[in-house]
Amino acid sequence: MHSNKPVSPQTVSPSIEGVPSASASSGSASKKTVVDSVEPVRIIKKYPNRRLYDTETSAYITLAEVRRLVMSSTHFVVRDAKTNEDLTRSILLQIILEEEAGGAPMFTEAVLSNIIRFYGDAMQSFMGAYLEKNVQSFMDLQLKMAEQSKGLSPEMWAQFMNAKSPMMQGMMGAYVEQSKNVFTQMQEQMQKQSEQMLAALGLK
Repeated sequence: MHSNKPVSPQTVSPSIEGVPSASASSGSASKKTVVDSVEPVRIIKKYPNRRLYDTETSAYITLAEVRRLVMSSTHFVVRDAKTNEDLTRSILLQIILEEEAGGAPMFTEAVLSNIIRFYGDAMQSFMGAYLEKNVQSFMDLQLKMAEQSKGLSPEMWAQFMNAKSPMMQGMMGAYVEQSKNVFTQMQEQMQKQSEQMLAALGLK
């Protein structure tokens, strides 16, 4: 005897050709989110007439506007419009030169002279790494100070910036300690390389 009970439809939806399933769409969406989260590099082209062209805004920009990109931590690269050579370092050096030629230079003549003396010296690579790590440590200290000083009144800010305050002494102490660690690492690396060189020459 045949049953008259109706057959319930299957719960699995049929797949339609060309239309991704919900799981596939979810995967695509997650991948897109990861891709979108990566900040694209802003390309600035430098032409023979020394003008700078921002490809994102489709407009010519000045060196002062490039400086604002640096201040806003915008990731950019400057390339020669003809050869595609990376000119970012030379543009950043131009900005530093303009700032140093202004009313409040950061480097004294003695500091600049000492930096120049390191070029071509055996210590050049070590000095570059040492300066880079120290500047980064100082930037970290600056960020920490900015976070801890939020909402302070002018009077409290003056007290916070007092070199004798426990908080300031603690921060500067941490910075000095980091600087000493970087210098110690540099010395250890130099000693290791010297030992390797002497061993290669059969002098050790």
